[in-house]
This record gives sequence, C-alpha cells and structure tokens, in this order.
Amino acid sequence: MSPRTVLRTPRRRPDWAGRNYTLLTGSAVVTNLGSHGALIAASFAVLEAGGSGADVGLVAAARTLPLVLFLLVGGALADRLPRHHVMVAANALNCLSQAAFAVLVLAGEPRLWQMMLLSALCGTGTAFFNPAAEGMLFASVSGEHSNRAFALFRMAVNGAGIGGAALGGAMIAAIGPGWVLAVDAASFAAAGALRVFLDVGPVAERTPGGGLLADLREGWVEFRTRPWLWSIVLQFSVVVAVVGAAEAVYGPLVARDRLGGPAPWGVALAFFGAGTIAGALLMMVWKPRRLLLVGTLCVFPLALPSAGLAVPLPAWGLCAVMLVSGAAIEVFGVNWMTTMHQEIPEEKFSRVSAYDWFGSLSMLPLATALAGPAESAFGRTTALWGCAGLVVAATALVLFVPEVRRITRKPPPGKSAPAPAEQAAAVVIPG
Repeated sequence: MSPRTVLRTPRRRPDWAGRNYTLLTGSAVVTNLGSHGALIAASFAVLEAGGSGADVGLVAAARTLPLVLFLLVGGALADRLPRHHVMVAANALNCLSQAAFAVLVLAGEPRLWQMMLLSALCGTGTAFFNPAAEGMLFASVSGEHSNRAFALFRMAVNGAGIGGAALGGAMIAAIGPGWVLAVDAASFAAAGALRVFLDVGPVAERTPGGGLLADLREGWVEFRTRPWLWSIVLQFSVVVAVVGAAEAVYGPLVARDRLGGPAPWGVALAFFGAGTIAGALLMMVWKPRRLLLVGTLCVFPLALPSAGLAVPLPAWGLCAVMLVSGAAIEVFGVNWMTTMHQEIPEEKFSRVSAYDWFGSLSMLPLATALAGPAESAFGRTTALWGCAGLVVAATALVLFVPEVRRITRKPPPGKSAPAPAEQAAAVVIPG
C-alpha cells in the first residue's frame, strides 16, 4: 500500500478523540439513557404508592443529600486513587441500589422509607463517581481541542437524555415505573463494564499529599482563591436548587394535574435535551472569547421552565421554553468546562470539581424537601414564580464579579491570540 493510499484512508474518529475520550463518552451515553427515565420513574413510583408532593420531595432529597455529603471525599479519593477504579466501584453501587428499587416497586406497595434509603445509596455512588469522571474527562482532552471535545461529549450525553426521558415517560405510562428503574440498573452495569477498559497509562501519576484532609485543604485553596469559580458556584447553588425543585417535584405534579400524566412531562424534558444538542452544535463551531461572560448570560433562560409551569403553559408551550433553556445552558456548560480545563492544574481536577459539585448541589436537598411545604404555604403558582425570580437574581449578581466579565480564552500553545477583527470574523463566519 502506498503512502498516498494510507493518507487517503478515512479515520473513524478525529485525532483528538482518543481511546479514553471515546470510552468515557460511550459509557456516559449508556448511563444517561437509563438515568433520565429513572428520575421520572422515581417520582411517579412515589405518587403511584399513594405519596404526596411532599413525599416526592423527600425521595428526591434523599438522593441528593448523600451526594452533597460525600462529594468532597469522592474528589479527594479520585485525585489519590486510579480514577477509573473509583468510577467502576460507584457504578456497581448505583446498579445494585437501582435494581433493589426496581424489585421493590415491581413487588408492589413500596414504603416511603425504603424508597428514600435506596435513593440515598444511588446518590452516594454518584458522589464518588462525578469528580472522578470529570477529572478523567479533563485529562483525556488537550487544550487546543477542548471546546469541540466538551461540546461533542455533552451533545452525545444529552442526546441520550432525550431518548431516555421520552422513552422513560412512555414506559411509565405503558408498564409502570418499576421496569424503568430496572433498565437504569442495567445501564449502570453496562457502563461500568465499558469503564473497566479505560487506559490510565498516559495519565501522569499523581503523588498523594500528607493525607486526605491535606488534599481537601489544597483543593479548597485552589477553589477560594479564584473569585470567578466560587462566585459562579454560589450562583448555581441557588439555580440548581430551585430548578431541581421545579423539575423533580412541581413538574410531575403539574403534568399529573394539567398535562395528562407522565408522558407529556417526559416529552418536555426530551425537548430540553434537544435544546442542549442544539447548543452543543453551536459550540462545536463558536468559540466566544469571553468564556464566562457569554456563559453567564445564557443562564437567565433557565428561569423560563419554572415560569412556564407557573402559568401553566400547554404542553407545546412548555416544550418550547424547555428547548430554549436547554440550548442556553449548554452554551454555559461548554464554556464552563473549557474555563475549568484552561485554569485548573490536572492533578487537582477532581478535587476542584468536587468543590464545584458540592457548592452547586449544596442547597438542592433542602429545596426539594421544602418544595412540598412551600406549595402548601404559598400555592404552587407562587412557588414556581419564586423559583424563576431566584434564577434571575442570582445570575444578575454574578455579572458584578470582574473576573467573570474578563476571563478570556487562551490560545493553544505556540499560537498567538487572534486580533479583535479576526475574532469577530470567526464569530460571524465559523470555519
């Protein structure tokens, strides 16, 4: 075979999509196919067992509370141990807890405390998984290709979320939530099997510090000395809390009372996923210079779903606002990951990621637990308008942080930054 023939041979994947990146993306797709439907299934399992909106909130809070409690430990361990070992062990715990939840629901008459316990075990697995997975993903991507790699990763994952949410809602309506939980357990088993084959050889060996507490302190220093980081994490502690309460508690209730059941709510969540794919496609070609300023402006539309549920909009209107908010938050997500990859040292990825996750999720258990009592005290409509208002207020405050407005994309090693005229042309005509 001649050299020219070799050069003309098409590649199945681009140069920057190496083995680890491909395995991480594929396994995340498998997991999301199951988990998006399972989130809806858990809510309707509680309702079908005779639970109230407050009970739905308690089960959601039981999942998120251990997630918050164990995130920092999970991040420190992921920077000390092989990250793929932590990920596989976490997947095993998720698989077992969701399988037990499925058996409980399929057997009939699950009790509230049992559903809360199994949800808590699943949240614990996620707490150890997320920092390790994010650190592994960051380590598998080079700076030059980070924007495109993160956009493609998120597009694949969110695409799986579309199918998972729509299929989950349809399966709940047709055969009940128990089988959707069983599918989620199987997806964790399959994803864990794929992650066994991750190659940690190219990853630089990380030398542990003086102990777990010392590692946590070092991660805290990295976190608190970066105003752009802790200010946006504080913002998202509010945004994630109120959006999570609206999605996990009020959304299923509005769907039951005004939209006709779980299927329309599943379709609305799928439209959110479709929006994230549109946003990811945009970020494959658009590289905004002011990463965090553009990203933060795109958080404002996250107020739209809560407002749409408060009206309430018909199913098609809710799908439209979910589509817009999904596209906007994906622009934020890619810019956020690119900034983290650009600014944080590799050996500290998982610990800083853990503080990011911890801060962003810290208020979610409280918000989901209080969603039911808030509905009783103020009414569902007022509570939902409050959720929308808090998203707008928290996001507006972040724009006062100078670093959020000023941090810019760094050019790849060996290349100089483009002139302003070239940047403008690149935005108008992506190439």
